[in-house]
Amino acid sequence: MKFSQEMLAGQMQTLSGSAIREIFHLLSKPGMISFAGGNPAASALEPDVIAELGQKALEVHGWTLLQYGATEGFAPLRESVAEYVKCAGVVTDPSKVFPTQGSQQAMDLLAKALLNPGDAVLVESPTFLGVLQTLRTYRADLHALETDEGGVIVDAAEEAIRRYHPKLMYVIPTFQNPTGCTLALERRRKLAALAAKYGVVLAEDDPYREVRFSGTPLPSIKSFDSGGWVVYLGSFSKTIAPGLRVGYAVVDNEELLKKMIIGKQATDVHSPLINQAIVDGYLRSGRMEDHLKRICADYKARLDVMLRGLDKLPPSVAHTVPEGGLFVWAKLPEGADALAMLNKAVEKNVAYVPGTHFYFDGGRLNTMRLNFSNGQFTDVAEGMARLTPVILETIEKTEGSK
Repeated sequence: MKFSQEMLAGQMQTLSGSAIREIFHLLSKPGMISFAGGNPAASALEPDVIAELGQKALEVHGWTLLQYGATEGFAPLRESVAEYVKCAGVVTDPSKVFPTQGSQQAMDLLAKALLNPGDAVLVESPTFLGVLQTLRTYRADLHALETDEGGVIVDAAEEAIRRYHPKLMYVIPTFQNPTGCTLALERRRKLAALAAKYGVVLAEDDPYREVRFSGTPLPSIKSFDSGGWVVYLGSFSKTIAPGLRVGYAVVDNEELLKKMIIGKQATDVHSPLINQAIVDGYLRSGRMEDHLKRICADYKARLDVMLRGLDKLPPSVAHTVPEGGLFVWAKLPEGADALAMLNKAVEKNVAYVPGTHFYFDGGRLNTMRLNFSNGQFTDVAEGMARLTPVILETIEKTEGSK
């Protein structure tokens, strides 16, 4: 008897792998320059510092870091994260901080605790495709939160809440993935109020907040939350090291937090204690401020090179100009197909992520996400030099077919 597709769980039968992970397979091609991932630059990682902190943590805590630990997380890290998130206007108690394997796992556990098949969830359109995968796994009924350059449009969000009665909303407010846009201040306040008014849990995913190059930092949506409806998600993947897989959720609702913890027990028992101890040591060491200044200056220089390349394209190509984060969002003329164009780009040894993958309902084939943080500094200019003629050829064919 052969294993058949029908033997798979229903939620997995139609679930495809991450488009970004699939594109990663292309990157082994010699000479390939990638604008596809969301990786920090190698220069932003600090193996010597991590090794020092790991050794120190073992000296202080000994064998306890090599033993099973509490699902709720490493107590010192919960304390240091509670202090750390004050910069986002989040005032919380360590008991409400839940360390996870990146903010991606926090979102998975939140969905596991809340969602039944068919429950409505509102997501930005476009949004992070990893979370789209998570929500599809739980068979959520996805609907769009309409956005513009200022992020989620509040009136449209309220209309969607009234129409679909969602259990959950998912928003990336700062340097959004994939667009790089930032949710305006007053909209943050109003979204928190909407969540409370209609009793909708709002997952605020804020992993890029500290990667700011210009502009004024804004308080989190969570800072306006008075009823515990906003769950604040964060990660140290973009600031310390993605390989440590340390993120967190700040959850005020005691019953919801309890169910997320039980969900994690069934998934992996607890996050690695040594990794949590390393991040705790990093936060307590006072290194973060200088580290962020260094990596943000580097990323700003890379972003400027990418923007100069994009500005050489015809006016029919629009793009965002983010104040931070890792991504630029580009939109080609209507009718252009950035998904089909990827093959041409790969032939030129440059890769990106077609924007269609970030929409839960597909379409928008003329969009693309470009990452400027990965690879060497000189790769950004060279990558844009390779990509530009591919885009120009696509535009010419698109306009010629009209």
